[in-house]
Amino acid sequence: MNKNTLKCLLTSAVIATSFTSCTAEDGNISYSNSTANSYYYAEESCVSESAPDKGTSSDWDSMYDNNEEYSQIIENAFESVITNPLSTFSADVDTASYSNIRRMINDYGYITDKNAVRIEEMINYFDYNYEPPTDKPFSVTTEISECPWNRSNKLLSIGVKGQEIETERISSNVVFLIDVSGSMYSEDKLPLLAESFCMLTENFTENDRVSIVTYAGNEAVLLRGTPGNEYGEISSVLKSLEAGGSTNGAAGIVTAYELAEKYFIEGGNNRVILATDGDLNVGVSSVEGLEKLITEKRETGVYLSVLGFGTGNIKDNKMEILADKGNGNYAYIDSISEARKTLVEEVGGTLFTIAKDVKFQVEFNPAYVSEYRLVGYENRLMNDQDFYDDKKDAGEIGAGHTVTALYELTPVGSGIPLKYQPEETEQITETEFTDEWLTVSVSYKEPDSDESNILKFPVGKDKITDSPSENMQFASCVAEFGMLLRESEYSGDITYHDVLTTLNTLECVYMDKYKHEFMELVEKSSMYINY
Repeated sequence: MNKNTLKCLLTSAVIATSFTSCTAEDGNISYSNSTANSYYYAEESCVSESAPDKGTSSDWDSMYDNNEEYSQIIENAFESVITNPLSTFSADVDTASYSNIRRMINDYGYITDKNAVRIEEMINYFDYNYEPPTDKPFSVTTEISECPWNRSNKLLSIGVKGQEIETERISSNVVFLIDVSGSMYSEDKLPLLAESFCMLTENFTENDRVSIVTYAGNEAVLLRGTPGNEYGEISSVLKSLEAGGSTNGAAGIVTAYELAEKYFIEGGNNRVILATDGDLNVGVSSVEGLEKLITEKRETGVYLSVLGFGTGNIKDNKMEILADKGNGNYAYIDSISEARKTLVEEVGGTLFTIAKDVKFQVEFNPAYVSEYRLVGYENRLMNDQDFYDDKKDAGEIGAGHTVTALYELTPVGSGIPLKYQPEETEQITETEFTDEWLTVSVSYKEPDSDESNILKFPVGKDKITDSPSENMQFASCVAEFGMLLRESEYSGDITYHDVLTTLNTLECVYMDKYKHEFMELVEKSSMYINY
């Protein structure tokens, strides 16, 4: 019996609500109530050589009716500073990947698709205690320390903290664009969606405006510019929604933007919030077609946020593109707790943009850095010349958001010695920047501007530390966990046990419920592979 079969059986053992013993007959596993319930017992007693094997991904999809879709991720490789001194990428405050893989691990015990693991979204799901900005929309904090998964290398952390704003002083014009197609019938989709939006609207006032558009085979307008304090009417409409029919999402998108433009509030938060499992199958439904549609609509000044719901049918690739091209963010809601985090606790970052088209460009000094590798952000990479091009779209940062990027660095002189080629240091001439390892440049636009501002932050030897902050250590643990889940070729000899050992030393893990939940998730993943 192979490893994946065992994982499947162990998953069943742990998530079953009340089974404690089992038998195997003719390849069929049956459970009965008795007294033992450890996953070790499941390993020893529930195994049948004729039990179903996970086999190919198509076999797995057939067994579990899994029609989820994810864009392929080709992991970033090391780049030579001599030939590629610049690294350019777009900001990313999406968090969908983390809550989605949390759902997978809780449901199955492991990841059903490695492409669901976007390490930057895992890292950016959490809040970090970076210094707040003073006279700019955001601050930048940098740190260099030993790389925990490759001790001969260094790890660079770049942390951005968005400015906090008093969101109650900004009026919102929000259009709820809700998928009510047949694929949304289950409890973790439309009912959870309705409860989530009810939670959000409890905080609206008479100065806010709420519209509701639904779509299945056709779109329907259920509310038009209703004052936000009319909670009874808004919640009544939300709770009355029923699922059925095909999914003409493009038609709903067009109608939602028309309503957002009609009730547009100057200086306010004008946003369409699309809630769906992403299964658009009527009208414009291809990734390319949807990208073109949303790119056109964002010129109206209306932002688009996307909330993903449900299991088995998630079209993650489409939802991510919609949010990215709509100048918004993408979150995955797997529970009412996650809805509260996204739409209540972090509503400022979710709904209120403080900087748009945010781009990062890091220039490395070849006198100190031989190679670098950006951890994650594979689908956010940009051409170096795009950094100065105001027409190039990039990510947004919301109020209070934190954004973290990690680079693994190979210092000069730590590589393999060569006999016939000189050390890279011999090719470097003396400059006036002898103490700088690199420079972080950030390009951004004010929410109502089309011209970019550029900030530069040199990073010198003084940023190198043997005692990394808890911010950096925790972000490193999340990155390590992501690499383990992806079975990354760059993860070195790091183990789940190593990640847990570090997490147990961090005070922030015991002060932040979401970080503590992360530690429990790592522990659960470790349990399934350490049999």
